[in-house]
Amino acid sequence: MPSKVSCLYILTVVCWASALWYLSISRPTSTYVGHMAVPRRRIGKPPPKNITFTNIRARPLNPHAFEFVINEPKKCESTAPFLVILISTTHKEFDARQAIRETWGDESTFSDIRILTIFLLGRNTDDVLNQMVEQESQIFHDIVVENFIDSYHNLTLKTLMGMRWVATFCPKAQYVMKTDSDIFVNMDNLIYKLLKPSTKPRRRYFTGYVINGGPIRDMRSKWYMPRDLYPENKYPPFCSGTGYVFSADVAELIYKTSLHTRLLHLEDVYVGMCLRKLGIHPYQNSGFNHWKMAYSLCRYRRVITVHQIPPEEMHRIWNDMSSKKHLRC
Repeated sequence: MPSKVSCLYILTVVCWASALWYLSISRPTSTYVGHMAVPRRRIGKPPPKNITFTNIRARPLNPHAFEFVINEPKKCESTAPFLVILISTTHKEFDARQAIRETWGDESTFSDIRILTIFLLGRNTDDVLNQMVEQESQIFHDIVVENFIDSYHNLTLKTLMGMRWVATFCPKAQYVMKTDSDIFVNMDNLIYKLLKPSTKPRRRYFTGYVINGGPIRDMRSKWYMPRDLYPENKYPPFCSGTGYVFSADVAELIYKTSLHTRLLHLEDVYVGMCLRKLGIHPYQNSGFNHWKMAYSLCRYRRVITVHQIPPEEMHRIWNDMSSKKHLRC
């Protein structure tokens, strides 16, 4: 007989397909930005009210006053992980999440080191989607949600939620990666060539594809930045939000710094602003690609991340690379 987990998984897939079909013909999802009232149904417990971070004396400019409505507070209790992977995703991206679970985000891939995969979401304005994510969480136990509205303009809040989660529930992890659900990650290169588990863990470390640029003032641009939000003509160096890696101590430092740093909707720029305040300079690493790259076994063996990879292609790439490790380039 099929196991209980298998039945729940099949039921979840069927429910997701039905819900997405229903939404596509009836109710478009709103994308407005703002705070959402605490939902009626709450999965998991919010963090205890006495959880604080030390050395914060001034009144916060950005208090991040949100509660966890889905949480996995015990994920790190047994053994501190070598790497926590924080993946920014949206409610409708079940296929992408499942593809990651079955490929590079599989927590059981490496027998000698422990890896955790955590998917980050806000709350959707559609209760059907929220309920589907709650059911998915009950099966896989790898989803964390706070009660802000999940939208493009709230991506910064989503990343700060991830930083807060690591600092609160997994402070003894060695490294953290933040990435997106359409990214393929070459885990062998990330683990053994970049982070090197056999070496002493680094501190105040941050790396990725470093961008040196300035604000775009064209209101038609996706990355438009008004002067009243950011009057300077140059951004501090920042890593593309498609994928960056840092030592776990930096998670708490960025979260604490964000409490006194005015929010910007451009998540990667905002993290760069926090790093500048902390005096941490991000290291350039050409292995992080923030663009689409046609698949070639030898090309993909040289990189750490590749952007714009749909779920079905993620499976193909993973299977091909896994089955051809014996081949030389």
